[in-house]
Amino acid sequence: MKIAVFSARAYDREFMNAANTIAGHQLCFFDAPLERETLVLAAGHEAVCIFVNDRADAGILETLVSGGTKLLALRCTGFNNIDLKAAARLGLKVVRVVAYSPYSVAEHAVALLQTINRKIHRAYNRTRDSNFELDGLMGFDLHGKTVAIVGTGRIGLVFAKIMRGFGCEVLGHDKFHSPEFEALGARYADLVEIGAKADIISLHCPLTPETHHIVNAEMLSRLKRGTLLINTSRGGLVDTEAIVEALKSGQLGGLALDVYEQEADLFYRDLSSTVVSDDVFERLLSFPNVIVTGHQAFFTREAITTICQTTINSVTEFATGQVLSNEIKSV
Repeated sequence: MKIAVFSARAYDREFMNAANTIAGHQLCFFDAPLERETLVLAAGHEAVCIFVNDRADAGILETLVSGGTKLLALRCTGFNNIDLKAAARLGLKVVRVVAYSPYSVAEHAVALLQTINRKIHRAYNRTRDSNFELDGLMGFDLHGKTVAIVGTGRIGLVFAKIMRGFGCEVLGHDKFHSPEFEALGARYADLVEIGAKADIISLHCPLTPETHHIVNAEMLSRLKRGTLLINTSRGGLVDTEAIVEALKSGQLGGLALDVYEQEADLFYRDLSSTVVSDDVFERLLSFPNVIVTGHQAFFTREAITTICQTTINSVTEFATGQVLSNEIKSV
């Protein structure tokens, strides 16, 4: 099949080509994201492959289908950027990467947690300037602390195992309870209890209408003062302006983000020679107890290999009339 691959970086080309060695699909790579202005690039491609910040609303999907596209392949797990109702109405099949390496994201969340807790980012900058003072770098032991995990799927479960290894008490919040999570000695709690007891909160749930801004001003007001918040899932889980106020007041003790609600205009591009016009994002970066990485939690060799292999396999299933193992069926 002829596949248009949008938002393609050098590593996408390398790993997609490697995964495609046997299948032999025709891959057409485009640096640009899928959006209205780039739709013309997809014309004549039976499959279109997109990433987390590409747009696939009803209008875009209609244009894709009219141009001959029959399959939309997401090389990611989340699908909040897809109008699934429109896809179903148009007869457009949609597949995703149901699972890759849960360790990649969970381990990155731990790295963010320890960085913000032990002030590694500040220490790194100091020592490069031959400043070896310790004032302002004090953290706390993770051992004995209470960690709340919002979303206890594959990634949340791995994160829970790591936190249990540190000797933490682990709370979970998820509408689907996991026996494996509870077998770790962890237990489920509502958001009120989490706010009262958690020293650390890590977000690992998908972005849905129900979880949009699950971290908001009301929730933040109930937190134990000084709580650390980690988000490696989706930016829309967090009300960023409410977060700024909580940081200013000291209610939130620290924030580590790998995702941001308006990241589509920022992440995966070099803006070092430009002025970033997002005032809220710039305000976040001004806090000494905030660190941001550019949606890289998934970015390990193991994860990218699985993502690309799964994507190519899904296209092959479609091309050969097989049942689509990774089809998104629910609307």
